[in-house]
Amino acid sequence: MPGWREPDGRAAITLSDLLRMRSGLAFAEEYASLTSDVIEMLFNRGDAAGYAASRPLVAPPGTVWSYSSGTSNILSSVLRSRLGEASYPSWPRRALFEPLGMTSALMEPDASGTFVASSFMLATARDWARFGQFYLQDGVWDGQRLLPETWVRYCTTPTPQSPDGIYGAHWWLGLRPELGGETASARRLPRDAFFAVGHEAQTLTVIPSRRLVLVRLGLSISIDAWNHASFLSDLLDAL
Repeated sequence: MPGWREPDGRAAITLSDLLRMRSGLAFAEEYASLTSDVIEMLFNRGDAAGYAASRPLVAPPGTVWSYSSGTSNILSSVLRSRLGEASYPSWPRRALFEPLGMTSALMEPDASGTFVASSFMLATARDWARFGQFYLQDGVWDGQRLLPETWVRYCTTPTPQSPDGIYGAHWWLGLRPELGGETASARRLPRDAFFAVGHEAQTLTVIPSRRLVLVRLGLSISIDAWNHASFLSDLLDAL
């Protein structure tokens, strides 16, 4: 990232650190606070990635896990610089949405033109399910490999610094307490389950051992109003 040059300690941050939420950058992921970093980034800044990348280090890169949606936008900015201005705007559709038939999918850019990868991707339930099925099939779609053979395994390998290995690389490997984690229902879920968790308990669940993909788009104003672990446990019993 521009500005991350030695002797600045942020120069040591790797792409893997960003994917695994262990960049060491300060970032308050508090939606109830109007002064938190995530609110400032999403609603008061025209360059989400620039804001996230400007935050100071509070821990050596790679040593401490802390969920930060700002890192998703930094990664989006890195892709923009690697792909170039001519290719970047259409790249998500060319590389992913069109091959998977995700015709409704839309990623919104910020004022600087960088996709807000942390928050503003919209799609129907069926198209989110296609994305989950894509990961269930190890990055293969219609017989064509779109992701490297090791990518899904990398994403679903626990990040050692995360509590009890609850997080992989931009996928949750367990449910947080507010979604029913740490309950008897959560302990009954297959160990290979992984999750994409969006705003207000919108959730994409992939369980390879059961060949199951589940999308939940209901909006819970209070996230703990939806016990996802209990719902999944009951659903698996029904199946």
